[in-house]
Amino acid sequence: ALRKMSNATVIDEDVLNSMLGEIARALLEADVNVKTVAALRRDVRAAVDLESVAAGVNKRRLIQKCVFDAVAAMLTPARKPVALKKGKPNVVMFVGLQGNGKTTSCVKYAYWHKRRGWKTCVVCADTFRAGAFDQLKQGATKAKIPFYGSYTETDPVTIAADGVATFRKEGYELIIVDTSGRHMQEAALFDEMAAMEAAVSPDEVVFVMDSSIGQAAQDQAAAFRDKVKVGSIVVTKLDGNAKGGGALSAVSATGAPITFIGTGEHTDAFEPFNPQTFVGRLLGMGDISGLVSSMKDAGIEENPDLYKRIADGVFTLRDMYEQFENIKKLGPMNKVMSMMPGMSELIPKGANESEGNARINMFLCIMDSMCNEELDNPKIQFTQSRIYRIARGSGRMPQHVEELLIEYKRFSKVVEKMGKMKGVKNGQINMNDLQRNMPAQLSSVMDPALLKKMGGASGMQNMIKQLSQHLPQGK
Repeated sequence: ALRKMSNATVIDEDVLNSMLGEIARALLEADVNVKTVAALRRDVRAAVDLESVAAGVNKRRLIQKCVFDAVAAMLTPARKPVALKKGKPNVVMFVGLQGNGKTTSCVKYAYWHKRRGWKTCVVCADTFRAGAFDQLKQGATKAKIPFYGSYTETDPVTIAADGVATFRKEGYELIIVDTSGRHMQEAALFDEMAAMEAAVSPDEVVFVMDSSIGQAAQDQAAAFRDKVKVGSIVVTKLDGNAKGGGALSAVSATGAPITFIGTGEHTDAFEPFNPQTFVGRLLGMGDISGLVSSMKDAGIEENPDLYKRIADGVFTLRDMYEQFENIKKLGPMNKVMSMMPGMSELIPKGANESEGNARINMFLCIMDSMCNEELDNPKIQFTQSRIYRIARGSGRMPQHVEELLIEYKRFSKVVEKMGKMKGVKNGQINMNDLQRNMPAQLSSVMDPALLKKMGGASGMQNMIKQLSQHLPQGK
C-alpha cells in the first residue's frame, strides 16, 4: 500500500483512504485482530490532515511516518518489562499454549542470558506432555545449561518448587520454569498454573505466543492475562511464512511488552525485540541496522580484497563461494530478505526455506569440485569436458553445474557494471559518492522490475544512505 502511494501523482483524500483500506486488509491477513486494525486506522486518520499540511511538506513521507509510528506505538505499551537483577536469584515462569515453542524458548532464553554472563538454569515442570522433560534435557545439555526435572514425581507444582529451591541454594541468577501447555478451555490446567505461580513467586511471567496463531491471538492472550500477571511476551516461529501480526493483538490484549522473538530452530536463533525494526519488516520497509548487526553477530569480517576486486569490476567463483557461506551464517533467507527494503515482496508465498538452503549447499558442493584456476580465474572457459568432470566430482548432474555458471555470470555482470560507477575507483568504494550519483546509474546496473519493487532509485538511495551510517567510510 505504501509502495502504491509513492507511485501516485497527487496525494489527496482518496489516495489516503485507499491506502488505509489496503493497510487494513494487509494487517487482517497478517493475523492482526479486527478491533486492533480499526483502532490503528482511526489513529492514522486522526494524525494526518492533508488540508492543513503546509506547502512544501512531503505528504508521502508524512503519511508513511504516521503509519509507522502508529503501528510501533501499538507494540510499545506503557508497561515496561521487569528489570532482572544480576547477583541475586531471578525466577522467570514461562506460560503459553501447547505447541507454541515454550520449551525451546526456555532454553533459548537461558542461553541468550548465559552468553551475556548470567548464571542460568531451567526447571521442567511440564508433566502433562509426554517427552517434555526429555526435550528440555536435550536442549539444555546441548547449550550446557543446568536443568532440573523428575521422571517419577507427577505433581508439577512440587517439581517447580523443589527445582527453584535447589537452584536458589546453588546461587543461580536466572531460574527459568517451563510449565505445561494450556488451552483456554482447560480450567484445571489454568488452576495448576496459578498454584505454581503462588509456589515459586516468579519475578516475571513470560507469555509465549506462536506467530502463526492467527486471529485467536487476542482471546488466548486475554485468557492468560486473567489467570496470571503476564509481564512480557516472547513471539516464536517468525522464521516461517507467518507475518507475526498476532503480536499486535497479544500486546493489545495483555498490555505487556514483547521482549524477544524466535527466528529459527537453533538455540541462538533468538533476538531482543525492537518495535521499530519489527514494524519496518512488517511494512516491507526493511531493517538495514538489523542486517548489519546480523553480519557482525555471524562473524562476517570485512574483506578488503573483495572490495578492491568489486571496485575493479572483478568477481570470481571463489568470491561467490565466500558470499554463499556468509549468507548461510546470516540465517534463513526469508529473514535476510525482509531486512532489505522492498525485498520482502520477492519472497514467494509458501516458499520452503529448506529448498533455498539445499540449493546453496548444492552450489557449494559443486565449487568444492573445482580446481584453483577455475575458482580464481574469471576468464577461464568452462568446456563440456570441464563441466562433466566437475559434475562427476560433486555427484551432481551437468545441468546443475550449468545452473551455477548461469548464476555466476549474472553476478559477475553486475559487479563489472558496478566497477564503472562513479564513487567506485582506484580499488575503493566511496559510499558518499556512490549515494550522490546513485539515481543516474542504477538503471544500468539493476533489473528495472527489481529496482521498482525496492522503491525506485530513491528507495535504493535511502538504503545506501542507511548502509553508509553503519559501514566504515571509504569501503
